[in-house]
Amino acid sequence: MDLFDSVREDIEAREGPLALRMRPRDLEEFIGQHEVVGEGTYLRKAIEEDRLLTAILWGPPGSGKTTLAQIVANVTHAYFQQISAVTSGVAEVRKLLGEAEDRLAMQGRKTILFIDEIHRFNKAQQDALLPAVEKGVITLIGATTENPYFEVNSALVSRSKIFRLNPLTSDEVRTIVDRALADAERGLKDLHLDIDEDAREHIIQTAGGDARVALNTLEAAALLAESDGTMRRVNLKVAEEAAQRKALLYDKSGDAHYDTVSSFIKSMRGSDPDAALYWLARMLYAGEDPRFIVRRMIIFASEDVGLADSEALLVATAAARAVEFVGLPECQLNLAHAVLYLTLAPKSNSAITGIMAARKEAEEGATPPIPPHLRDSHYPGAKVLGHGTGYLYPHSYPGHYVKQTYLPEGLEDRTYYRPGSEGREAEIGSKWREAKRIAEHGGDEGPPA
Repeated sequence: MDLFDSVREDIEAREGPLALRMRPRDLEEFIGQHEVVGEGTYLRKAIEEDRLLTAILWGPPGSGKTTLAQIVANVTHAYFQQISAVTSGVAEVRKLLGEAEDRLAMQGRKTILFIDEIHRFNKAQQDALLPAVEKGVITLIGATTENPYFEVNSALVSRSKIFRLNPLTSDEVRTIVDRALADAERGLKDLHLDIDEDAREHIIQTAGGDARVALNTLEAAALLAESDGTMRRVNLKVAEEAAQRKALLYDKSGDAHYDTVSSFIKSMRGSDPDAALYWLARMLYAGEDPRFIVRRMIIFASEDVGLADSEALLVATAAARAVEFVGLPECQLNLAHAVLYLTLAPKSNSAITGIMAARKEAEEGATPPIPPHLRDSHYPGAKVLGHGTGYLYPHSYPGHYVKQTYLPEGLEDRTYYRPGSEGREAEIGSKWREAKRIAEHGGDEGPPA
């Protein structure tokens, strides 16, 4: 660090945005990402022992990628250089790599190069880094909001440790906000803010797991708040104006939450695409975790669509993958796609009615022994016990179906599955009934010649 860097950091510490002033200076101040930098993790040990290898930090905005890089800069004995892929070109990268090589040769000092938004580099820019990484001239730390397996050259990815950061939880954002309110040196304590609880929660929830957004909104609210001479009051109206978002009645642990989710499910079940999209948008706007939404959709795909269109389950699980890989705000497109598919699909509840009827039998009924012909006959001595005797192999019969008893004695007449009459299940049920009819009218006398 030279004199100008020191002066710049002093100015930022006094006059920079709240999010910059409150940036953690070490791992003890860092909030969240326990799976990545918690006690005993590789990354924490590597940072504390100044032995970090080439790494890519992948996560949504405000999850702590740049902060972790700054913590590395604070503790490392190596020369730390930071650039942004948005503003740096190949010429600058090659110049920095040349300087790093000279520094290593002349001073024996390693260089850590942090590249923010590394996915913005094109292939030529990324290729320019590879020789220096391979020779150990630099230790590369890349930060990206995009999946590095898709957006970063495979050669760089294969030489890097990938660390996945998640959006901060509401409790973690709450801790960061409260810390800023209580900090007199870098935070807002000297402003004497009186912040209403609903205003504080609005700031936390609208941040969407992004610490930077939460602190920027809090700082804006502090500036908008009116003073009575001793305190500056931040109420919900001020918080809404600061966040540029209206507060919705949506307590994640209260009735509004469950009522909204219920409305969403019932709209899909009722095949109303407009209503389903509205409730989806309302949940997302209120800050609902998209993973919660997509879990409900996966359940719905089997509970309400089922065999009428089995691809619904594939679509819903694909949406879940998209939520993890893409994240908000873009994954709202994947969610909308899946919601429309589920809503417009033919409906069947045979999966839930069938399993619930069978479950009730298992819980409340008797537990008769398993019929001998269904028992496992593959281990030594099983045949002596009569296991498997009399079993008819369905693939040896027309239609791969043969009439035989699969339920225990006393339950032979039970019916748990009742085929629906919509979509693909109508065809499935028809074929199943036809196979039974053939077997019952002469198809069970033995395997075909």
